[in-house]
Amino acid sequence: MGQKRCVSKRRSGGKRQKLKVSMKTIFAGLSALGLALAGAAALSTPAAAQGEYRQKISNDMRKCAPGKGPAVRVTVSGIKSATGKVRVQLYRGTKAEWLAKGRWLNRIEVPARKGNMTFCVPVPASGSYAIAARHDANGNGETDIRQDGGAMSRNPSINIFNLGKPSVSKTRFNAGAGVSSIAIQMKYFS
Repeated sequence: MGQKRCVSKRRSGGKRQKLKVSMKTIFAGLSALGLALAGAAALSTPAAAQGEYRQKISNDMRKCAPGKGPAVRVTVSGIKSATGKVRVQLYRGTKAEWLAKGRWLNRIEVPARKGNMTFCVPVPASGSYAIAARHDANGNGETDIRQDGGAMSRNPSINIFNLGKPSVSKTRFNAGAGVSSIAIQMKYFS
């Protein structure tokens, strides 16, 4: 690695001058250039793309007050019991992100109340989104198909053939710059 290479450089008087440069110096320079380019690429990435997924937030209804937004006021009806937790997750309204593991944008999880519950889910910007809600009736953090409930924006049919995962085209809705409102119905197996 200590090998030296000759590099010629033209001086202002027109004569060439030989410089000896080690390979180690060249590699160090290339490494520094690579780090600088990687840093510049990270800085050019929009802030929304960095850390935009998996945001656990509280159910702050003030974010759905008149004049606020962008946000979605989600009313979930038909919650069977006041046991366990209800979780509401916001996804982008794209096939690639809908119900994909770890691709939810915002999640609100609160103790369940029987009947109806309302959530305020902020959205990053106006656009196409989908909501999935789940009632983890025993609060164990696992899906117990015989006892837990599920709901999705636009209330699509959920059956054994789609295994509770209807296509995004059946759940997608548009959110504007203000506060949009949707109502979804919790569904249970039994």
